[in-house]
Amino acid sequence: MREIYPVAPYPYTFGRYHEPIAQVKLNEMVVLYTEDCFEGRVQSEEDLPSVVAGKYLNPQTGPIYIEGAEPGDQLVVHIHDITLTRDWAVSAQIPFFGGLTATTLTATLQDPLPEKVWIYRKQADGRFAYSDRFSIAPAPFMGTIGTAPDLEALSALTPFMHGGNMDVPDVKAGNTVYLPVNVKGAYFSTGDCHVAQGEGEACGVALEISGKITLSFDLIKNRPISWPRIESPEEIMTVGSARPMEDAARIAYSELVKWLIQDFHFDKWDAYQLVSQAGKLYVGNMVDTYYSLVAKLSKEFLT
Repeated sequence: MREIYPVAPYPYTFGRYHEPIAQVKLNEMVVLYTEDCFEGRVQSEEDLPSVVAGKYLNPQTGPIYIEGAEPGDQLVVHIHDITLTRDWAVSAQIPFFGGLTATTLTATLQDPLPEKVWIYRKQADGRFAYSDRFSIAPAPFMGTIGTAPDLEALSALTPFMHGGNMDVPDVKAGNTVYLPVNVKGAYFSTGDCHVAQGEGEACGVALEISGKITLSFDLIKNRPISWPRIESPEEIMTVGSARPMEDAARIAYSELVKWLIQDFHFDKWDAYQLVSQAGKLYVGNMVDTYYSLVAKLSKEFLT
């Protein structure tokens, strides 16, 4: 099994302008190693991100050139395993960032929240704790995963049609992610591994950690999609990223309706009725440049 490591200086964007660090064949099993969102520089509660972490967040492992991928295809990403590669994780409160504070995009005259770092250490029972007050069970997933947009380069802090920083806990081992292919070779990247995260990622920083992810790739040829899709053994899911949040919800639900029509032969209005009565919706993140919402439907309705 081939191992692929991030190459410094790390890409902090999704785009077609970075030289691929590897070329991967379809169905080839590969292991990608990833840095945490701070590039591993925040290691103690005294290491304030504004001082030690640099200007950008979410270094990417990539881009990876996928052989045979052409614009208009779907890149099928099978996530076989996510392994945490250290015994501690970091979270932080960053000035002018997060869901419950003034930000550059939600500007007010309030002072920023104080900058603060929490270091969570792995316990004997496998959970992560920073004190004896509470501990968090690991539920690893990749915060960023995506392909290159057609023309522009987008920050690794931004979720959008290509995927990116969606912070969706269903991007986990055992699930399959479907991404639009916009450029030859797809230019796939991933990073921002999380030990765990609450829905919405309220303070803007999950339990950040380095990791390794075992993947294989496939293609659905000449079957374009506009937004990312996720499939678990039990559910199908679509992700919409926008501001305001209700537009992200509209994208996610409308893409779910389109998936039912295209692949499962539903009448349009029957599909709309079904997701209205049986669909689920949750917030991936409410903190980034765009918000990410996930619409999902049980596979019991697809037989």
